Amino acid sequence: MIYDASFDRATPISDEERKTRRDLLRDRVCELEYDALLLTPGSNMRYFFGLAWRATERLVAAMITPSRVIFICPKFEDSALLAVIGDRYETEWWEEHEDPAKLVTLLVHELGIQRLGIDPQLSYGLAHRLVELLSDCQCSDGTALVAPLRYRKSDAEIALLKSAKQLTLHVHQRIFEWIKPGIRASEIATMIDQLHRNGGADDGSTFCSVQFGTATAHPHGIPGDPELVEADIVLIDTGCQLDGYHSDITRTYALAKQPAAVEAHWALEKEAQRLAFEAAQLGVYCEEVDKTARAALAEAGLGPDYQLPGLPHRTGHGIGLDIHEGPYLVRGDRTELAPGMCFSNEPMIVVPEQYGIRLEDHFYMTEEGPQWFTEPQPDLYQPFS
Repeated sequence: MIYDASFDRATPISDEERKTRRDLLRDRVCELEYDALLLTPGSNMRYFFGLAWRATERLVAAMITPSRVIFICPKFEDSALLAVIGDRYETEWWEEHEDPAKLVTLLVHELGIQRLGIDPQLSYGLAHRLVELLSDCQCSDGTALVAPLRYRKSDAEIALLKSAKQLTLHVHQRIFEWIKPGIRASEIATMIDQLHRNGGADDGSTFCSVQFGTATAHPHGIPGDPELVEADIVLIDTGCQLDGYHSDITRTYALAKQPAAVEAHWALEKEAQRLAFEAAQLGVYCEEVDKTARAALAEAGLGPDYQLPGLPHRTGHGIGLDIHEGPYLVRGDRTELAPGMCFSNEPMIVVPEQYGIRLEDHFYMTEEGPQWFTEPQPDLYQPFS
């Protein structure tokens, strides 16, 4: 199967945009009365520095104060780090026999830091070690410093998210045109990965869940490699990354006529997704979108709440450099919807031991309200226009 790149590939995030992000972070450090933030490998470091470094047991970090940025790194990794950051920032190195937490402690004391925010993506072991050593410094979860800055995506971020989702939707369509009874789930997953790679994804499929028949009743699938039977309902959930930004799209369809109950629940799923989208208006609390979807299902006799048959999980999640990130479309999240926020919309219906139906698309908030990244699935049997 040959992939034709029929989508607009967005440009990567610029250095200038990342500089603006760091300036806003410094402002927030001051606003919330912190002295510094310790940032570690993960999506937060990638967001602010473009550094896609994999977290390991060896501490790599950036100490960010209102006036300075100091990178901390194993000495034997100096060439790898400097190849990315150049000479733009100060650096401190530690050798293999040394305790990097002690180096951080020394910096904290030298800089006079009294209140330190710690990247929530830092491992518990390293965070606990730092808290032990920094008994005279107030250490706390740095989520409040970074998460609100990431909630609202820039135009460049939305363009990358659009590109990633267009690619995955196109992959879904090619798979629908290709699959046939007798094919195994693993064969489909392999082809999806190859199509993502051919389309320019960072590293093929970020994930891929292929489910047939009764296995669709398990939201994230179950072990096994079944063959597709013509009468089966098919659920495929997959995504990729472009410049680190995620797609995550689910399609549920059938190759042969389904029982009336399946058709009715598929139509109800589509209606719940539509109502959730319409409920996502500026200023509305995130939890209200989830409440709207559940009310539609409850009115049809499903649920209530998380009871099955019904919707076993939240209606949606934020998406960006993390495939699941805040805020969330779930009860208790009273974040107000604002321009630039991006969400999945996936109020799944599960009938235990029989089938599950999930239609997952994403939308982003504009000054005029919600806009789809990808058009929702139009039909159970003809899932692509």
